Amino acid sequence: MSSIFDPRRTLEQRRQAVANLYDFLVKGGIADTTRMPSDVIDDGHKATLHRYHPADVVRPSDFTPGLPVLMVPPLGSQATCFDLRRGCSMTEHFVEAGRPTYLVDYGAMSYDDKDLGLEFFINDVVAPAVRKVSEDNDGSPVNLVGWCMGGLIALMATAAHEDLPVNAVAMVASPFDLSKNPMLAPVRMLGKVTGGNLLGGVVQAMGGVPARIVGPAFKLTSVATYVKKPLTLFKYRDDREFLGHIEAVDGLMNNMLAYPGRATLQAYQRLALKNELATGIIHGPNKVVHLADITVPVMNIAGTSDVLVPVAVAHQVGEILPNSPDVRLETAPGGHLGVLAGGSARATTWALIDDFLDAHPA
Repeated sequence: MSSIFDPRRTLEQRRQAVANLYDFLVKGGIADTTRMPSDVIDDGHKATLHRYHPADVVRPSDFTPGLPVLMVPPLGSQATCFDLRRGCSMTEHFVEAGRPTYLVDYGAMSYDDKDLGLEFFINDVVAPAVRKVSEDNDGSPVNLVGWCMGGLIALMATAAHEDLPVNAVAMVASPFDLSKNPMLAPVRMLGKVTGGNLLGGVVQAMGGVPARIVGPAFKLTSVATYVKKPLTLFKYRDDREFLGHIEAVDGLMNNMLAYPGRATLQAYQRLALKNELATGIIHGPNKVVHLADITVPVMNIAGTSDVLVPVAVAHQVGEILPNSPDVRLETAPGGHLGVLAGGSARATTWALIDDFLDAHPA
């Protein structure tokens, strides 16, 4: 990158750099965050199902549109994580490839939702959404694509409902063996000492984890990135595309959603402390879910620089799906969000998902 004193920079380059930084820092209008057009085809409690409009022109590709795709977001994040901005949107990618594309959106959570557990999102949100998408496509089986906990919810719904018309499950940065995450070691140690009661009591008192905590907590996993942000902005002041991407990511991070209390406690006690997912056996309130019951293809893509879900944490799923005909454990560049919607995701993560889904037609 050119130095600020580089005499080779023309007056027009300097003017454009100033305009870029002004638009980013003052106007906040670089990124095109217009959402892909969709229709709501089903609307239940914390379960809004979107069907995206087909593309006017389907881009040339090496694969056929195939089966419908249902995207499943994690708790705590806006569902727009799949549709970050024009030019860097998994939703846009699927639509332009001609795939019938759907999204289930939980919407915002409040204190009134404190009693919603993971079983609610598995049984009352994702499972009905899969059936509705299948019905909307003449009974076709459905491909599920989930990020982080969205992938876990998709996979557990597949295991818990044997009659669910699922064709394959593609996950991005979904955690399975939390004992392999050094960042969680203090939390797990505190939980063992207190029997999980200390943090559990705080979560119960608050009714969950408020949105005003979720965003900053997420940013803490990338402290270095945020500390260096001013320097990064100046370094890439000529790159309007890069600045637009940072703006879109900031928009998502600054608008994270609350975690409902019951689901938070389950994730903390069952998944973090007891590490049940690592064994493939999850004890729900009314049913024990065995991931060994899954008989469809499964993939999990881990980000090579993801500190929330390191590669070893994600790839544990390969040890607990003995009856899946195809378990793919992949890696792609990026951190926890970058692996899903980073600048290189189209050529890496999305391409891996395309290859996986195309390898398993109905």
